[in-house]
Amino acid sequence: MKKIVFGWILSALALSAVANAKELEIRRERLTSQKPPFTSIAPSGLRLIHSFSHDNPTESSLTRVYFYIKDREKKVEEMFIIQISDKTNPQALPMTAPPLKPYSEKRMYSKGKIKKDDLEIEHLTQLMAWNPEAKSLQPIVKKGIAIPPHWALQGQFQFIYLGEHGVFVRYSKDVNSFGLKVSEDGKRWDRDAISGNEKKVFEVFKKSFIEMVNSIQIK
Repeated sequence: MKKIVFGWILSALALSAVANAKELEIRRERLTSQKPPFTSIAPSGLRLIHSFSHDNPTESSLTRVYFYIKDREKKVEEMFIIQISDKTNPQALPMTAPPLKPYSEKRMYSKGKIKKDDLEIEHLTQLMAWNPEAKSLQPIVKKGIAIPPHWALQGQFQFIYLGEHGVFVRYSKDVNSFGLKVSEDGKRWDRDAISGNEKKVFEVFKKSFIEMVNSIQIK
């Protein structure tokens, strides 16, 4: 029996199939997934900009990816990317996932796990830099939406549902979109030095992200 390891697909360029939008949608501030069956709150103002799916025969899984954004004057302010992997071989071993890892330990602000009945949700928050040249983000750029090379706060969470589905979410928001003047110097954002407006912005982001994680409900 094969072991299915659930992980993030880095490039969307080679994937042509369209993900089934009926299986997942965000309306107003509510995310609803049919497979696996769960709901959660979501950031307001998001719109679906791109989706695709990819069959992974060697991994006995099918992966669906959905790109949601909130933009101002055709520039991304918030990015919400959902990846769901579905087990396709009933004889394969239960799906597993590697632990979440920050891009940089010095800019990782929180990490933890939340238990909901038999579900374990792993999460982390961190500072990262949007890269408009990243291959995985080109579907957004090709729609005429610019991705500014700004610092962004990012929250990630993931969980495995009954060994049959893996869910991974990455939500990021431009640090300049909170209405406070913040530093473009990465050192001011280091977790051992963060203070002032930078810390205020992080605390606002963290609160909303943890509320999102806590709101997850399995149907």
